[in-house]
Amino acid sequence: MSEVLGRDEAREAAPGTRRRPARLTSPRFYVRAAGALVLLALPFYLDRFWLQAGLFAMAAAIGAIGINLLTGATGQLSMGHAFFLAVGAYGYCVFAADGGDGLTGLGLPTWLAAVLAVLVAGVAGGLFSPISGRLSGAYLGIATLALVFIGQHVMFNAHDLTGGANGRDVPPLNLFGLTFDDRELLVAAVPFGSAEKLWYAGLAVLLAGALFARGVLRGRPGRAMNAIRDHRIAAGVIGVPVARHRAAVFVLSSMYAGLAGVLLALVFQRTVPDYFGITLSLEYLAMIVIGGLGSVSGAVAGAVFVSLLPQLLTRYSDALPLVSAPGTGGIAPGEASRYLYGAAVVLVVLFLPGGLVRMAARRRVTTEPGEER
Repeated sequence: MSEVLGRDEAREAAPGTRRRPARLTSPRFYVRAAGALVLLALPFYLDRFWLQAGLFAMAAAIGAIGINLLTGATGQLSMGHAFFLAVGAYGYCVFAADGGDGLTGLGLPTWLAAVLAVLVAGVAGGLFSPISGRLSGAYLGIATLALVFIGQHVMFNAHDLTGGANGRDVPPLNLFGLTFDDRELLVAAVPFGSAEKLWYAGLAVLLAGALFARGVLRGRPGRAMNAIRDHRIAAGVIGVPVARHRAAVFVLSSMYAGLAGVLLALVFQRTVPDYFGITLSLEYLAMIVIGGLGSVSGAVAGAVFVSLLPQLLTRYSDALPLVSAPGTGGIAPGEASRYLYGAAVVLVVLFLPGGLVRMAARRRVTTEPGEER
């Protein structure tokens, strides 16, 4: 044993024999690097439809990460995620608009309006957190569901703030002198419009949100959240401040939803109340169940699946059986997509409780070289 250690020490001390970090030699590192390069290059090759579909997936992934922190990691069932997305979207419009269209607007710099909209969503979550601290399970789900109905009523009737049923226009983001609107900007002879510009902003925000959530889950807060999810009373006995952690996670989840709402508003360029209904909240629950509860990568995978499915069905409805435009006798693409990811939820619950991320982890383990099976 000492001879082996001596040879290892001599090898490490010998010049020119320093080994590269294992992370740099891992195949996963190169796969991720290649994936990052592809994502950065996509705006130069894809048309507007695919870029907007990707932006919707990014916004959905941000919101799914937030609800996965709340429901997947902490065990707090929330059916009111759509309410906090609406707070972020309409909050940005109110803070950024100049009021020239007859609606309320403060005319703040758009980057500041985006930050304030996320903070307001967090404040809304903080105001609800005392209720979430007292309730759990289905009771909490029903209580959060009430937020969606209240939000819908406000959005349809507070015309000065929301524009009523017709919604209101969304001011384009302006950051460091670059305006994220449809005015084309030539980059390497490729015209960049709003979708191309927002693509990189969405990637940056999604990466920051994913890394932050990953750090939370891997640190002491994440262990406390999992303890609360597994057994709230036992977590309190071992010294975890249950009420404080539940409130903090609810606020953090609301801020993620507010950020997703801001990005959605910028992509849509117009906010309408119909979008922020109970269906949207159920879609976010489907995302985290399909992707994998309590996992950041699972939230992203589930969000991509659920958000892209209706758009792909709409794009290729002419070539798909039983799927057609509304009023033509077939199943509408939106309705068909709900059937499909509803079936996916049932299949995941029955046969793959860990979601897509668990299936990917199993495949990675079985394909690692040097292991005997």
